[in-house]
Amino acid sequence: MTRDRVRTRVLIAAGLLLTLGLSGVGAAQADADPGVIPLPAGFSPEGVAIGSGTQVFAGSLRDGDVWRGDLRTGQGRVFIDAPASRTAVGLKVDLPGGRIFVAGGGFGKAFVYDNRTGADLGALTLTTQADTFINDVTLTRDGAWFTDSRQPSLYFVPFGPGKSLGPVQTLALSGPAADTSGAFNLNGIASSRNGSTLVVVHSARSELIAVDPRSGASTAIDLGGASVPNGDGILLEGRRLWVVQNFSNQVSQVRLSPDFSSGKVVAVLTSPDLRIPTTIARQGDRLVVVNARFDLGIPGPADAAYELVVLRR
Repeated sequence: MTRDRVRTRVLIAAGLLLTLGLSGVGAAQADADPGVIPLPAGFSPEGVAIGSGTQVFAGSLRDGDVWRGDLRTGQGRVFIDAPASRTAVGLKVDLPGGRIFVAGGGFGKAFVYDNRTGADLGALTLTTQADTFINDVTLTRDGAWFTDSRQPSLYFVPFGPGKSLGPVQTLALSGPAADTSGAFNLNGIASSRNGSTLVVVHSARSELIAVDPRSGASTAIDLGGASVPNGDGILLEGRRLWVVQNFSNQVSQVRLSPDFSSGKVVAVLTSPDLRIPTTIARQGDRLVVVNARFDLGIPGPADAAYELVVLRR
């Protein structure tokens, strides 16, 4: 990806914080010592995902490497030494299929690895558009959905028999999710439990948007006058949605209506340990966010410190 494109990503990019199941609108301070897990110097992370048990993964914007660690011990190492010309933005672990799916940023690709051995399972071309940024991924029972921050489309990779993958499908969007007038548009993505609704963050519009995965039609989720500036990665559990707001250094918790047409911000989580977080994952009572530190550049300096922040509910 070009240097100018990288700068654009920095200015509008991602966000992450953690939000707990708190009642009532307000701000909640994180525990004094929630747990900070260091990543390798210069790693320049963006995505975080939970594997088996207390296993946690983080991906590198610098070179596409994937780090694997343990939330109990805080110990870890680079697990996947990615081939050249790759990056790792959002990522998710497919435990039944034994795979890690990685959003490939400006390369227009998705990268797939074995989550047990780290073996490279291949690169999938999601789009041949020159102006693209594959930002995040969510998994359903049927496949993997990817956002593109520059194109009015979502991409779907269906799961086939065994560990096979079907051909890439492009879903053309309509409504607010199709707005590409900003420098950085669709960002985080999550799916309802039955896969009938996708929720996406539109960074430029500071909105949450519900998308029909069959037609591509979309509608803004009414937050009663509230918005989600600097919205980045999201985590959806039932009707509870956590929204990471990167440069705001906070995570908002939203309670959604049954039909996903409206919602209410019920809590905001902050912590002095958050340094421009981008994505969020949960393991048991732990909420895990990754500090991307976009203020240092993308990728950041080779000696810069990066970390995961662990908060307990």
